[in-house]
Amino acid sequence: MLLIFAQWLGQDVRAFNVFGYITLRTVLAAMTALVISFIAGPRVIRWLAAKKIGQAVRTDGPQTHLVKSGTPTMGGVLILISIAITTLLWGDLTNRYLWVVLIVTMGFGAIGWVDDWKKVVYRDPKGLASRWKYFWQSMIGVAVAIYLGMTATTPAQLELIVPFFKTVAYPLGIIGFMVLTYFVVVGTSNAVNLTDGLDGLAIMPAVMVAAALAIFAYVAGNAVYAKYLFVPYVPGAGELCIFLGALAGAGLGFLWFNAYPAEVFMGDVGALAIGGALGTVAVIVRQEIVLAIMGGVFVAETLSVAAQVLYFKFTGGKRIFRMAPLHHHYELSGWKETQVVVRFWIITIMLVLFGLSTLKLR
Repeated sequence: MLLIFAQWLGQDVRAFNVFGYITLRTVLAAMTALVISFIAGPRVIRWLAAKKIGQAVRTDGPQTHLVKSGTPTMGGVLILISIAITTLLWGDLTNRYLWVVLIVTMGFGAIGWVDDWKKVVYRDPKGLASRWKYFWQSMIGVAVAIYLGMTATTPAQLELIVPFFKTVAYPLGIIGFMVLTYFVVVGTSNAVNLTDGLDGLAIMPAVMVAAALAIFAYVAGNAVYAKYLFVPYVPGAGELCIFLGALAGAGLGFLWFNAYPAEVFMGDVGALAIGGALGTVAVIVRQEIVLAIMGGVFVAETLSVAAQVLYFKFTGGKRIFRMAPLHHHYELSGWKETQVVVRFWIITIMLVLFGLSTLKLR
């Protein structure tokens, strides 16, 4: 955007070449989003509190959560504002991938906003009906799957890349790619949403995964590095670093207010959006399996819910876990909330490092 602005002013674009470096713009994007979050955070929290947009707490959950009742929620809007402003400021607005990810993020955020608004403002405990929630998620998932599938420029962009092997990849074809994309985008969105149940639990792993994906995006967007590291070359994918840097900075800024004891909760508006963004980026850079590795905490939380529901139905009321998602099981097993959060962060750090190792361990 700065380069476009320079041309509009009639200035020599070469004077702005320093801002052409993706790495520099990624760092500046992270810093910008962080500053925006710090500045806007208190104002957003005051607005949410004034509108009495407070979190309702489950009475059948850990009793220590009852004190959180009434804490402002829908704070994910702060993240979306920071990401949008920063991406438009530092990103190359002619890059189609940047717009795809930004639109998906805002689309899922809109679904989450409606769901949260119905729950909190209209006092409807069900929020947006599940069938409509998944319908609109599916519409976005199908749309991005079709777009990315139909605009793929190389066969490698339609393959499932297996990490740890130099040349192992499975051709998916257009239909297979679209199906995979749909499940990755929608599945990741819901996985992050299920994880968002404790102060700081979801946002920090999301920040770490976003930072790691930025490295994969940079490599995928560079023909030399992609060839050297045996990853698919995806022209233009490097620009996603700007978006991911903005997400990481906005996430850290939000964590400042969301750390225990939280002043504000993310809500579906933030969790659905962040998950959809991470899933979309992973598809573009062809690292779906690596996303599942690095986001292992999200995967475990989702599987715990699925296993609990299925086991409950097939056994006539028995449970595997004390409570699902998984973080509540550990709380009810005696872990303090902060212990669960920090330990899940540590696990995510290890998984992210393991995922990054796939760049060389081939």
